[in-house]
Amino acid sequence: MDDCSLDEFRRRWQEELAQSIRKPCTSPRRGGNEMNDVPFFDIQLPYELAINIFQYLNRKELGRCAQVSKTWKVIAEDEVLWYRLCQQEGHLPDSSISDYSCWKLIFQECRAKEHMLRTNWKNRKGAVSELEHIPDAVLCDVHSHDGVVIAGYTSGDVRVWDTRTWDYVAPFLESEDEEDEPGMQPNVSFVRINSSLAVAAYEDGFLNIWDLRTGKYPVHRFEHDARIQALALSQDDATVATASAFDVVMLSPSEEGYWQIAAEFEVPKLVQYLEMVPQTGRYPVAVAAAGDLMYLLKAEDSARTLLYAHGPPVTCLDVSANQVAFGVQGLGWVYEGSKILVYSLEAGRRLLKLGNVLRDFTCVNLSDSPPNLMVSGNMDGRVRIHDLRSGNIALSLSAHQLGVSAVQMDDWKIVSGGEEGLVSVWDYRTNQKLWEVYSGHPVQHISFSSHSLITANVPYQTVMRKADLDSFTTHRRHRGLIRAYEFAVDQLAFQSPLPVCHSSCDAMATHYYDLALAFPYNHV
Repeated sequence: MDDCSLDEFRRRWQEELAQSIRKPCTSPRRGGNEMNDVPFFDIQLPYELAINIFQYLNRKELGRCAQVSKTWKVIAEDEVLWYRLCQQEGHLPDSSISDYSCWKLIFQECRAKEHMLRTNWKNRKGAVSELEHIPDAVLCDVHSHDGVVIAGYTSGDVRVWDTRTWDYVAPFLESEDEEDEPGMQPNVSFVRINSSLAVAAYEDGFLNIWDLRTGKYPVHRFEHDARIQALALSQDDATVATASAFDVVMLSPSEEGYWQIAAEFEVPKLVQYLEMVPQTGRYPVAVAAAGDLMYLLKAEDSARTLLYAHGPPVTCLDVSANQVAFGVQGLGWVYEGSKILVYSLEAGRRLLKLGNVLRDFTCVNLSDSPPNLMVSGNMDGRVRIHDLRSGNIALSLSAHQLGVSAVQMDDWKIVSGGEEGLVSVWDYRTNQKLWEVYSGHPVQHISFSSHSLITANVPYQTVMRKADLDSFTTHRRHRGLIRAYEFAVDQLAFQSPLPVCHSSCDAMATHYYDLALAFPYNHV
């Protein structure tokens, strides 16, 4: 480039720069920036093309580009780029670009909150409350969805809490018959909940379905001839699947809102595990495990597809949108150990055979795990992370003395529960146990988000002696326990949870966790 061309380039660049200077974050997108061309070394590029180039940069690279010149600073702080970064990292996924005027500031605030939550998780800072139990009743089953917890008891009562606000308008879900006396119903076998429905199955074969948006009385009641062995509820829509005797029934509401049987299937063996496949669209799909048989059940044409047969019995099951993972018993160490099989739901064929251990797998979590990873628990007390790309075990942790009964992981931590009643939190990147809590009963349910954790210790024995009922201390040891942890703030006042979520007894069930405490002390 000769001297005349260089002088002309500098003159044009200064003119463009004088017109492009603006204050960042003044509009959802370009706002007062009226420049059409952007200098890129010795060429001029349209502004929209420059944005398309910058969209491939991460936050650190955008920061470096903003230091090159004032023109590049304007581009690097464009609202489109920072809105896209927020969406890519999972911050405010339901927001649109016009909701905020400065997405760079929003991104920084979200990153700071994420760091605070991670620090509180590691240091066990926050609050934990024991959800109020029902007197003279034993916990039978617990389930949760997005912070809303449902529990069923031996008295036939079904209880719901919203731990996001510590308040709920209908803590008890009533049966359809208003003449039933409290505690006179059969034991609750299973409970499930999603964003709009709550479902409970009883020992006598009845099924109650509640709409959480309309009230505490069931919108539908269904009866089986025999005990319900398995229950599943879709997390996406209003579809319920039950297994009783040799029948699997799918229930869903019609367009008019009336509940009906969407599909019915007959299987040759009793079903032990039943799961709904998420994101299937209009027609629901379920996966059922019956002994050594695994079926894919489609409501669209009532088709029953055999995925797995004539092998070792199934010991655990979980499904994602396109895969199913289940553990199978071993044939003895001399012959073949226990494994986890991963099948493609679309192709109906086996993709991976994972593990080869002596003891049986007791739980597997595919749906909540990060991409290409899966976590499992085993009777040997170990928690394993499986790499679905290579088929190898990425990490194995000796987590519990007895078998692992529940497990979940995210992008940096694992929360596991054991048969001995211990809940353990691990940072699997450093292979370090962060903290643990003991409660005395097997941990049957674990569910956590970035800011909260819900655990449930459900006793195997649901029948108590009369002498145990007379002693409150003994009764507490037998009835089971549900705990809700909140890590969203550094310090949470002991009085903040509403009384509906506390035990109605004299003992205070809220503790403050701090780094210096090895185990929470009662607040007296």
